[in-house]
Parts: sequence; C-alpha cells; structure tokens
Amino acid sequence: MIFEHFALNVLNTLEFVEWYTSNCEMKIARAMTTSPFTHFLTDSTGRTVIEIYSNPSAKIPDYNLMHPLEFHFAFTVNDIEYVKEKLISAGAKLVEDFKLEDGSHIIMLRDPFGIPLQLCRRTKPLV
Repeated sequence: MIFEHFALNVLNTLEFVEWYTSNCEMKIARAMTTSPFTHFLTDSTGRTVIEIYSNPSAKIPDYNLMHPLEFHFAFTVNDIEYVKEKLISAGAKLVEDFKLEDGSHIIMLRDPFGIPLQLCRRTKPLV
C-alpha cells in the first residue's frame, strides 16, 4: 500500500489553500470549483498529502482546542528560523520552540486556522 492523502474538513477551503500554497510551498494537484471546494495539495516533492474541503454535512473541528500532540502537520525545513519567521509574519502563532537531545530542532506553530503546524530540522531524517 502507498499512502495517498489525509483529509481535513475546514471552515474555508479557499483561504486555507491560498495560505498553504503561498507560505508552505504546497501545490494544487486537483481542485473542485463548487461546494465543498475539495482541493488536493501536494508538498514540494509532488506527493499528494492533504485533501481539504468545507463540507457542512460533517463536523468541522475547532482546531484551536486540539493539543498539538493530538494532531499536527509536520514539514521538514532546512532554514528553520527563516521559515518560522516567515510563517509568523503570514499569521501563524508560535506554540513552542525546542531542541531534542540529538540536536534536532522542532518548532510548533498554529496556522491562521488554528491547525498545529510543526517545523522540523532533524539531525537524522525520518525517511
């Protein structure tokens, strides 16, 4: 099996897609122009990773109430301080900034929609 995507119901798909494509190097792989405005976003490697939609037939969680350990997106970045400042300037909020014993640097933010967004600069990549 190959992981295809992770789906997320949000209040405003188009605002979400605009923020992630403008600030997180994500690209639109497919998009619906009518409700529920489903968009599939890929990361910079071209893999489909997130399906975003605004579907009122299902509960839209209050992501601000979720602890980052319950759910978060994580991005590997080289210049973690630069990306942190860029995302904060674009409306993200800092949650925590810490280093692991192995020297890896982890920064947890919340995007403007309340979703936890983790930046990782690991000394040993996961994959």
